[in-house]
Amino acid sequence: MSIPALKKIYQDKVVAELKKNLGVENPHQVPNLEKIVISSGIRSECSKDWIQEVANEIAKISGQKPVITKAKKSIANFKLREGQPNGVKVTLRGERMWDFLYKLIAIVLPSIRDFRGIPGRLDGNGNYNYGIADHTIFPEVTVDPNRKNLGMDITIVTTAKTDDAGRELLRLLGMPFRKPAKTANK
Repeated sequence: MSIPALKKIYQDKVVAELKKNLGVENPHQVPNLEKIVISSGIRSECSKDWIQEVANEIAKISGQKPVITKAKKSIANFKLREGQPNGVKVTLRGERMWDFLYKLIAIVLPSIRDFRGIPGRLDGNGNYNYGIADHTIFPEVTVDPNRKNLGMDITIVTTAKTDDAGRELLRLLGMPFRKPAKTANK
């Protein structure tokens, strides 16, 4: 089986650049991608058909069957009962992870209207979280005006210990981070 395009770029160019930028000698100390988690929350009063439709859409986008998550305890204010479905998630590793990230960077994000980059803020541990409000930006999804839009969260988990190392890894992989705003000199 062939190596995914983005993984080949990582092996050939990014590792050497990260070793130089981070000042590490051992290639095992260079940050790497661990997994990508795609998740979508579902309101508690949704029907089983909608839950299955959300699961099918996430499966189309990720190329892998998602898991339907269930509530661990009841919360009256949210009309949520223990064991009731409340979300859908899928964890991508290996080739599917690299293929999805390549599709996200090269196809999906640039197709967003008026796209100026994504925020460069990481979670403090070198991992990146990004929310997408409309799932129709993915090429696998057919646009139907009668159907509700589906929002989702994408979490990119890296082996980086710091935000700077994680940001540098993602930047070298081609993640289109937003440029910082220029301040006016007075």
